[in-house]
Amino acid sequence: MEYIVEHEVEKHYILCCECGTEIEPNPTNMCVACLRTHVDITEGIPKQATLFFCRACERYQKPPSMWIAASLESRELLSLCLNRIKGLKAIRLVDAGFIWTEPHSKRIKVKLTIEKEVINGAILQQTFVVEFVVHNQMCDDCHRVEAKDFWRACVQIRQKTSHKKTLFYLEQQILKHKAHVNTTSIKQVHDGLDFYYGHKQEARKLVDFLLAVVPGRDNIFLISVPATLNAQSPYDLRTTSFACHQSLPQQLGNLGQICVVYRVTQAVHLIDPNTCQIADVNGQVYWRSPFLSLCSPHQLTEYMVMEVDIIQEQDQRHISGHGQRSVKHVLADVWVIKVSELGSTEQQYHCRTHLGHLLNCGDIVLGFDMRTANVNDKYLEKIRPDYLPDVILVRKVYGDSQRRQKKRKWKLRHLNGIDTLETENHDRDYNEFLEDLEEDPEYRKNIDIYKNADKIAVESDDTDDDLPRISLAEMLDDLHISGDATGGEGAEMVE
Repeated sequence: MEYIVEHEVEKHYILCCECGTEIEPNPTNMCVACLRTHVDITEGIPKQATLFFCRACERYQKPPSMWIAASLESRELLSLCLNRIKGLKAIRLVDAGFIWTEPHSKRIKVKLTIEKEVINGAILQQTFVVEFVVHNQMCDDCHRVEAKDFWRACVQIRQKTSHKKTLFYLEQQILKHKAHVNTTSIKQVHDGLDFYYGHKQEARKLVDFLLAVVPGRDNIFLISVPATLNAQSPYDLRTTSFACHQSLPQQLGNLGQICVVYRVTQAVHLIDPNTCQIADVNGQVYWRSPFLSLCSPHQLTEYMVMEVDIIQEQDQRHISGHGQRSVKHVLADVWVIKVSELGSTEQQYHCRTHLGHLLNCGDIVLGFDMRTANVNDKYLEKIRPDYLPDVILVRKVYGDSQRRQKKRKWKLRHLNGIDTLETENHDRDYNEFLEDLEEDPEYRKNIDIYKNADKIAVESDDTDDDLPRISLAEMLDDLHISGDATGGEGAEMVE
């Protein structure tokens, strides 16, 4: 039997040609220490670099113009640091990692291990540290927000009527749904508000929201701007009138030619005072077949109710119209006299109204005098004169406006920086808007109403049961929020 004995391979050593140290043979015949004195594979790689950080949005700049969000010691930040180091493409990167530094030191250290082929095909590996100095620099987006005047898109809200109550309602909707978030600034103009945005997409979102809450129309067009700015796209949104007649009665269930707009929300809510028939006209239908306004609330006349005769259900069968009838209104024949003519004449005017559930003898109502009105409208001219009523009653007057304001225990908030919407008759428009909220529960259900702690704490005489009020259950707790117009809770509490 033969035995095979394996012998370990004997290692041979040579002397380093520089220092004479025993080493294993390699192509350079030099030890690592001597090789590093002759060759530095990190040559050309900077040991220090700069990172730019925006403190407002907490993002780092990725050249040339991109800004990215990255937390400390994250993969995104490591990738950004490696891209900022020049000369890494000519070598092989073996390992990279962060060295802990104080978070507030404005220093980021990255430890790198690299390999590179040197003399006679030998591969040398070396480890070194690159230090990044973090400099603060505001990004373009934050700079535009702070500048307040820089914008790429503008949403212009306009209401082309003598009153601006729909603008007050729209302001409350914007606050409730926080639709003004991301605006660079909000400015007030004569007929409405201007919302400025840094991006066109954000402006388009606001326009879509406005078209969903009011029956508006948007006109999109470009305007010329200086060469230093981009093209800016204003959106013009127009809302509808208050009291109007309409030209499409058959499509609305044979509705009367003369109607009253008793509410404007997502649609124009019409009611026929002769039949109590109601119809809702959305924005698309309205702008396809627009109807004009016979009068505004400021053109109404005060009348005193002399007699009220409720029309019973069995007597309403002969009334024309096959559309939906209101269950909240009561049809009645009413005899009224002008308040300005009290004592000087006994002439009374007969009219049919949808306010039979509210009116009693001696009440004051606002109505439109059709006999003396000077209206130039092609649809009104087609109606026979004997079919036109003498007076169209619109709403009941609940006492003195100042007395109602003193008893009001709630308040609304407004957009920050805009205490009130300045209109030609602001005080009257705003008080009428608040009175509409008190009188119409459906109108105020989508609006945030806050308690006025100062007035709730004061005991007052509440014997006026006829005055419409908002219950405490419908009010939210008072808030004291401050902020800018660029979003979030940027609002101020105003009575």
